[in-house]
Amino acid sequence: MSKLRTAVVGAGHLGRIHAKLISQVDGAELVAVSDPFEAARKMASEQFGVVTHADYRDAIEGCDAVIIASPTGTHAEVAESFLKAGKHVFVEKPITIEGSDADRLAMIAAKKRLTLQVGHVERFNPAFTALESLASDVKYVEAVRASSFPGRCLDVGVVMDLMIHDLDLVLSMTTAAVTSVRASGMSVISDHEDAVEARIEFACGLVANLKASRISPTPARSMQVYGPRGFAEIDFGAPSLSIVRPCDSVVNRSFNLSAEVESPLGYGAQLFSTRLKCETLELEPRNAILDELHDFVISIQTGVPPMVDGVAGARAVTVAQQVLQAVEERVWYADASPAECGPHARVRESIEQATRRIRRAA
Repeated sequence: MSKLRTAVVGAGHLGRIHAKLISQVDGAELVAVSDPFEAARKMASEQFGVVTHADYRDAIEGCDAVIIASPTGTHAEVAESFLKAGKHVFVEKPITIEGSDADRLAMIAAKKRLTLQVGHVERFNPAFTALESLASDVKYVEAVRASSFPGRCLDVGVVMDLMIHDLDLVLSMTTAAVTSVRASGMSVISDHEDAVEARIEFACGLVANLKASRISPTPARSMQVYGPRGFAEIDFGAPSLSIVRPCDSVVNRSFNLSAEVESPLGYGAQLFSTRLKCETLELEPRNAILDELHDFVISIQTGVPPMVDGVAGARAVTVAQQVLQAVEERVWYADASPAECGPHARVRESIEQATRRIRRAA
């Protein structure tokens, strides 16, 4: 069987990672890299020894599949061009900026029976895949995703850049419809929102509280998952997974603390050894990007849908748009003017001014 000829569109940081790894996937080879910037093309040519193109369209004829790692705003156009030409597509997250574009790409892929995969890489993080049954019938999720200012991906805000990861993970836990979205966000140094918190409720009773920031001095990639089978705490960066499993008497509500314990003081040690058993799982180190590329090639070879197909990618974008709409509609004062709403709201007084006012009143 001939190897899957794969092109990469976008020779930035992530595109070069994909270009390096795709040749490590059995049955695939890198044949071309496209980027509008000459310096990026020169670097790719020297590093990978393949033909480069300034226009991505010039790579279509010579490939069977493409990995799209270009700026988010170009995803819809580039992906549609390759799909219509009968090529399999892996597109970095988010699949598109607009939900309607994402839906259209998913429909084209289905009609042409092509693999369309979205690069939600945290689905392949060993700390998340180890959840297994704990990720079913989940009732509460809390996640924090924060980074220092990246200086890239500034064509979108923190919702599409970072929070989209956790939106996809939460959506993978339920097929229920979203019933409520509330959110607040602030634009601090970029043209888009840089910090956002959101509360999303689902028809199945699941509630997700998500926070994302790209102006944080302290990086974080954590998630807590609560369900009837227990509680899990994930550190995606380490990665690590800790699980607390309740005993039967706690699950069925027959445990009575006051009846079984004379004094709750000092009971903590016994509680977590008998009633709420704690376990930290040993995780096998994995390269999640390499794993998702393996998934992409296997999907093409077998016809089995990838873990994150176009439909899943479109669903994440749709909910992300709901979060962004809620951020835009956020009112920061009781008698707010239009200029005092949304992520670009004008602040009425500085911290220094407020401090002086409070001290005068005292």
